[in-house]
Amino acid sequence: MASNTGKGKAIFRVVSGNFLEMFDFMVYGFYATAIAKTFFPADSEFASLMLSLATFGAGFLMRPLGAIFLGAYIDHHGRKKGLIITLAMMAMGTILIACVPGYATLGVAAPLLVLVGRLLQGFSAGVELGGVSVYLAEISTPGRKGFFVSWQSASQQAAVVFAGLLGVGLNHWLSPEEMGQWGWRVPFLVGCMIVPAIFIIRRSLEETPEFEARARKHRPTMGEVMKSIGQNFGLVIAGMALVVMTTVSFYLITAYTPTFGKNELHLSDLDSLLVTVCVGISNFIWLPVMGSLSDKIGRKPLLLAATILAIVTAYPALSWLTSNPSFVNLLMVELWLSFLYGSYNGAMVVSLTEIMPIEVRTTGFSLAYSLATATFGGFTPAACTYLIHVLDNKAAPGIWLSGAAVLGLIATLVLFRKGQTRIQGAPAAG
Repeated sequence: MASNTGKGKAIFRVVSGNFLEMFDFMVYGFYATAIAKTFFPADSEFASLMLSLATFGAGFLMRPLGAIFLGAYIDHHGRKKGLIITLAMMAMGTILIACVPGYATLGVAAPLLVLVGRLLQGFSAGVELGGVSVYLAEISTPGRKGFFVSWQSASQQAAVVFAGLLGVGLNHWLSPEEMGQWGWRVPFLVGCMIVPAIFIIRRSLEETPEFEARARKHRPTMGEVMKSIGQNFGLVIAGMALVVMTTVSFYLITAYTPTFGKNELHLSDLDSLLVTVCVGISNFIWLPVMGSLSDKIGRKPLLLAATILAIVTAYPALSWLTSNPSFVNLLMVELWLSFLYGSYNGAMVVSLTEIMPIEVRTTGFSLAYSLATATFGGFTPAACTYLIHVLDNKAAPGIWLSGAAVLGLIATLVLFRKGQTRIQGAPAAG
């Protein structure tokens, strides 16, 4: 058995690319307003922002395709090769968004090229989370799978914190005008500079013993993967419902926070970014704690508790916040939602690796996750902006989160119904 040090190095190598993927997504969400003015000029600020957020969401529409094609590639050729390919595609999308001139220079070609960059990022991200989660599950030590898999999400929080701190620094060094004109591009360029180092780190990955043992017997073809996915499609749909709560809560408390804080609470960019940094730190702490707890008490108690608490508290908390807007109150509400996200996600991601058959584990996980993100999670900033507009209710994002929690509760009850044996996590199951 590999030493703890060896396991730690393996975790770092595999989640490094996951860090970059989330960093790219976060900076787009953070600077959606500046991107709107650069690439999507319109007669109204609402229309311009909606176009920018819709482009953010469009990247998620490519995730199911990436999950199917790249997931099948990984399930056939191995975890290591597939994760290197996803990193390359992700880097191409980031470079495109960072370097494309604005609408004033290129006209309609500018937003189209940004859209292409987002679609490339989305296609690669469609299997990145699944590939990383499955890799971590397959190298985990007995009885600690929840803890190991939690580092997939924890690495994303490191990206949130890094992106937020970078934003805080830029807002300190640059004027609002400079940020709107060119300063928002700096984080994307930083992402481009990180790429070579992550390539070197990820190339040193070793294939998982579980995949190698199976590959010596049989490597499923694309046709076999598709057939198995078809046979298990009900499981994929249930998994998708399980994921919705995670994706909606995550993008609500991270990518959407700067826009919500500025446009609805009328706080400064600095205040909103500082809250986002604190949320990222909070998520980073809660995820491995709750992943480890799920190894001890099982997945179901955490999933039920988090969804019920979200249904009961999400809208009242946001309603109170919008009636009493301040930096401290925003921080309090976001930290509560962070606790709910960490509690749910710490048990959810490992559950998703456990319900999928091994021969299509990456494809099934990635497809379920991608469908949830494409239909709900990725459009959370746009959906919240739209709901606030049509309902004339600044607390409307709480309705969106409560609906996601209802889906998570139903999926938990279905997947953990009496007689269900596929999901593990209680002490007896190891």
